[in-house]
Amino acid sequence: MKSLFPDELLDRIRRNAVVAVLTIEAAEDAVPTARALLEGGISVMELTLRTATALDSLQAIRKHVPEMIAGIGTVLRPDQVDSVIQAGASFGVSPGLNPAVVRRALDRKLPFAPGVMTPSDIELALELGCRDLKFFPAEPAGGLTMLASLRAPFAHLGVEFIPLGGVSAANMTEYLRTPGVLAVGGSWLAKPEDIRQKNWVGIRKRAAEAREQADSSGTARSFFSGSTTSAARISK
Repeated sequence: MKSLFPDELLDRIRRNAVVAVLTIEAAEDAVPTARALLEGGISVMELTLRTATALDSLQAIRKHVPEMIAGIGTVLRPDQVDSVIQAGASFGVSPGLNPAVVRRALDRKLPFAPGVMTPSDIELALELGCRDLKFFPAEPAGGLTMLASLRAPFAHLGVEFIPLGGVSAANMTEYLRTPGVLAVGGSWLAKPEDIRQKNWVGIRKRAAEAREQADSSGTARSFFSGSTTSAARISK
């Protein structure tokens, strides 16, 4: 089964191996946060649609940090898909699987990763045309043991997962070495309190540590092996 994500975007996510997941409360913090992550070596991010500033933050990042591949998460309604596309998101993500949201995303050709936690979720996602899925909440749902069991009946279809929820610096390497894991969601990289306090040094440090772990896991090549031109093209 072919991925609905463009090959270049999928490859970028795979090489990056870590998708920074963050919530930005003040749009003025968007660009410094993206730059701190990028300087640490993380070039893919998911901005959660939990604040009124999320879409403004995305637009600012696209304009001022074009090297960053920025998507939008917490897409819960079909109409939000249209807003996300208008703001320029490279991809969309949801915590669960709402068929109406997925159909709107696919109809509008927005690469989309719905959240799954059960075999039935995966079957429905496949029926809708989605192969790349968010495993959420990963650790509360059973972690690596659950993920291996979930993947087994669908591995031959090329299903891949981005685990999020309880994934951390302590267990990310184990997740990245697990078959079927495309990348991990990194909500610890840019915590809300660090963004509020403008702790760009701390964010950059955690991003660099995650970059080093991902590269040493043998699953990802350094972000800096990709060209800025390529990154800017994907973000459009």
